[in-house]
Amino acid sequence: MTQARSPLSAHHTVRAAGLLFGVLSAGHLAAQLTGAAGVAQLTQVLLMPVLAAAVWFATAGARPRSRLVRLVLVALGFSWLGDSVPGLFTGDARFLTMVGLFLCAQIAYAVGFWPVRRRSVLRRPALAWYVLAFAALLAACAPGAGDLLVPVVGYGLCLTFMAVLATGVNLTATIGGAVFFVSDGLIALGAFAGGSYQPAPGFWVMSTYLVGQAMIAAGVVRAHSDEAAPIA
Repeated sequence: MTQARSPLSAHHTVRAAGLLFGVLSAGHLAAQLTGAAGVAQLTQVLLMPVLAAAVWFATAGARPRSRLVRLVLVALGFSWLGDSVPGLFTGDARFLTMVGLFLCAQIAYAVGFWPVRRRSVLRRPALAWYVLAFAALLAACAPGAGDLLVPVVGYGLCLTFMAVLATGVNLTATIGGAVFFVSDGLIALGAFAGGSYQPAPGFWVMSTYLVGQAMIAAGVVRAHSDEAAPIA
């Protein structure tokens, strides 16, 4: 009979995964700033699996992982594919592959957050800020999107919806969803509006992306722990 992992051992594993994610993130961002393309590509492929491992071990215990945790792990899996697979293509095929895979990630996040929608800003005045952010981004990018306008609009709507629903989880996930929106907004601006956030666009895109993903993951782990506390 195998023995269950002790809480202390699980805690150390989570800390190790979190530390590794921080080291990889720092290395990746340094590579973005210095133009070390090989290091940037390698670390980008490793980041989401390590973050998913941190979520996996942080939610281990007597209580089964919640539906939200499982769907967030699915979203991190699609995010990893979005970080990795587009490199096999060039041009519009590369961009559409990235959009398609991250669209799947946004859908997984949104489905996971849907049960807490009544706690979100979905039916509150604060929703207007998300609508305005999406409208401003669309206005900036639409003139340069050309034939890609439809997929760009579709992805933007799903991204905005995910960020809105994340407000129903907790404050940490709320900030994560908003920062993730900023990251993808920077990608859109760089692709269709001349990249007004130059210099070092890769650094800004990836720094906001990593912060957004990490905060969503941390918010979901906290929500899982809060639900498990009465049982414990």
